[in-house]
Amino acid sequence: MEDIDKKSQLQEDKQYLHQFGYAQELLRDMGGFSNFAISFSIISILTGAVSLYGHGLLYGGSGMMGFGWTIVALFVLLIAASMAELSSAIPTAGALYHWAAILGSKRWGWYTAWINLIGQIGIVAGIDYSFALFADPLLASTLGYESTLTTTLIVFSITLLLHGILNHIGIRIVAILNDFSAWYHIGVVAVVVASLAFFSKDSLQPVEYLFQVGQTFSEKPYALAFLIGLLQAQWTFTGYDASAHTIEETVNPRVRAPWGIFSSVAFSFVFGFIMLAFVTLSIRDAGAAASAPNAFIYVISEALGGTFGSAVLWLVTIAMFFCGLSSVTSFSRMMYAFSRDNGMPLSRHWAEISRKYRTPAKAIWLVVILSFALALFDYIMKTVNPDTAYTTIAFLTAVSVVGLYVAYGIPIYLKLRAQANGLFQDKHLGPWNLGNWSKPINILSLIWIVFICIIMVIPPNEIAAYALIGMFVLLLIMDFGYYKNHFEGPQGALNVSMEEILKKEAEFRDSDESVTM
Repeated sequence: MEDIDKKSQLQEDKQYLHQFGYAQELLRDMGGFSNFAISFSIISILTGAVSLYGHGLLYGGSGMMGFGWTIVALFVLLIAASMAELSSAIPTAGALYHWAAILGSKRWGWYTAWINLIGQIGIVAGIDYSFALFADPLLASTLGYESTLTTTLIVFSITLLLHGILNHIGIRIVAILNDFSAWYHIGVVAVVVASLAFFSKDSLQPVEYLFQVGQTFSEKPYALAFLIGLLQAQWTFTGYDASAHTIEETVNPRVRAPWGIFSSVAFSFVFGFIMLAFVTLSIRDAGAAASAPNAFIYVISEALGGTFGSAVLWLVTIAMFFCGLSSVTSFSRMMYAFSRDNGMPLSRHWAEISRKYRTPAKAIWLVVILSFALALFDYIMKTVNPDTAYTTIAFLTAVSVVGLYVAYGIPIYLKLRAQANGLFQDKHLGPWNLGNWSKPINILSLIWIVFICIIMVIPPNEIAAYALIGMFVLLLIMDFGYYKNHFEGPQGALNVSMEEILKKEAEFRDSDESVTM
């Protein structure tokens, strides 16, 4: 009976996708938990909150973990709800790009796709570089070599390569690893909290310490420093659009994907707060932690000791590996969806699906190359000027935050505009919607997006602003030089015939059985 219900649901999902002019090329086999797990794994409280723990502590002190984390999370929940509503109405892998194109125009869609792509490059590079920043010192202490900028880049490169291979092999293995990753993240948070509660029970700071304001270890005024420190939480809460990018691989996507987007943020907020609370209350010398090369490693080592502390840090580092794996999956699907509409140079290659594995194989490897190139650019900049004030991780994360959140904001703004003009009505909403709360939640979401994007590029992250400006100038050149007259927009707008859709699906019918086995 369950198999019959699933087949019926798959047929319904396929027919709904056909209404947008797309064939079911990707393997639709992800359940609701797997869809949630990919966003939860990319948010990864054991990556963002941990890798930028020193950044938050340096600028905002201990109060950053109590107030900063909570403030950012509450606003991000509003943004997630706004995006979840759109994913239920327009359930295609193009997600942000497709929403903008339908609600605005093909030009809006094209710019949204490229801005999202810029943010995705930053998030993949930032996550895997975070992994390398933790893994390289741990490996160095075990194998007896010196951890340097170059060895970190080597570990980063190997990690990207492994993520490319695993994603190439197929969505099934990635979905299994994502499911495991979600439980793994929760388990490691429990281990960290229990360990700190046990070993530091006699030396924990009072709870008030978590909400202490006025403390900064930077040279900036506290109010400004606190705002800069918000990058820690804001970067953690990125990548939850992955549930929308894998929507064509999800069964019953109009319900499960929206819940994946929203619940991944909600659960990350709760578990992240608990973990940060215990880590922060375990601090013995905040000034020493803030000035350490890696504040999180310093606090854990001081609280748990060398051997056990290293074991816990390895558990955290492995979680970062899973986070990077999921981010490559999300990015490659976004690139595939945009390329099948001919929005990129050499689009036919990035839209090509491997018949053996049913994955956008070439898009996956382009993701790896672009992410490596961004990190390599930063490596060269740091080599030329080793005394520069900005850090690699702050640069990569600021690029990803601004790129992703601008892309998040565009379709939300276009939906509000379409509603005001009577072009988007209740009948266009999906089964997951905000009802009468939609407009105020959308407006608050936009206000926060504008605010946080400005904060993320002020000094000491001005190098991120320069990089983003350069990328946007390149977009303008590409648009007016070619795409303005040659980009036709989503396939649904081109009146693709049902015969063409069914013919494309028939090409993969034989491979469905081999992939399923």
